[in-house]
Amino acid sequence: MTEQPVLPPPLRRGDTIGLFCPAGPVRDPQQLRAGIRRIEDMGFAVKTRGPLETADGYLAAGDDERAANLHGLWSDEEVRAIVAVRGGFGCLRMVERLDWHLFRRHPKWLVGFSDVTILLQGLLDRANLVTVHGPVATSLARSDAASQNAFFTLLTGGGIEERIKPPFLEVLRGGEGRGRLLGGNLTTLVHLLGTSWDRSWDGALLFLEDTNEPLYRLDRMLTQLALAGKLQRLAGLILGEFDTGADSLNNLRLEEALWMRVLEVAGPDFPIWGRFPVGHRQRNLALPLGMEAVMDGASGTLRLLPASVNLVG
Repeated sequence: MTEQPVLPPPLRRGDTIGLFCPAGPVRDPQQLRAGIRRIEDMGFAVKTRGPLETADGYLAAGDDERAANLHGLWSDEEVRAIVAVRGGFGCLRMVERLDWHLFRRHPKWLVGFSDVTILLQGLLDRANLVTVHGPVATSLARSDAASQNAFFTLLTGGGIEERIKPPFLEVLRGGEGRGRLLGGNLTTLVHLLGTSWDRSWDGALLFLEDTNEPLYRLDRMLTQLALAGKLQRLAGLILGEFDTGADSLNNLRLEEALWMRVLEVAGPDFPIWGRFPVGHRQRNLALPLGMEAVMDGASGTLRLLPASVNLVG
């Protein structure tokens, strides 16, 4: 990246947040309503675009329609930030239909995780915009208090100098690392390998998370990343939550086995952390993709560096 990414203007109470489905449709309308109430309770207006629910199928709408919904919200002068309603699958199908020049001309926040990782990385690479890896509208209300606070604090400009010190962090390999925050959902990122939407992770602080993937599949994906040279020249590696959807004991066993495999395949010269609060469960702290940060293994603290981005607004 040759120029500093742009940090979109901070939101103020009364601003409008747009919602749309970039991938799958809503499966739990009650969770969506709860998320909208939480956004409104924090003093923001909500505007939706496009169908959010369908009776069947794994896409909320056709590829052209979903792309048009994002363009419509981005072109709407009232909308200051856009939050994905949910992930699922579908973002990869519409990236070739998106107007990256529009996004670059009018900096706005885009927030999401899971399959939305593709759009977050695309906006950073093609529009030079900092994006937010954080809760979607259907997960916001069930996120823990720390995750909800980080979500709204970052969007309103108060979290760009954050020092994040998670209480249950595991320092798997010590040391200090500094680089731009990149990453997201492991499965989604692996699907970008060999495409024009892949990018170099050299010198980055990479964070990864996933859900409902058995250990052998996680091992296969990590091995593929290692064989592709993606895990050798990082500045640091942050592992979020990986769960099986089963009981806590099985999750712990999966987590520990995953950590051991990561230590085997990752390059030797950077810090590695486990159990960082990003993922598909209640803990999903908002992180600004594209902003530089420092991993301090001695204190177990992630420090964001706002001087590494261009501030507008």
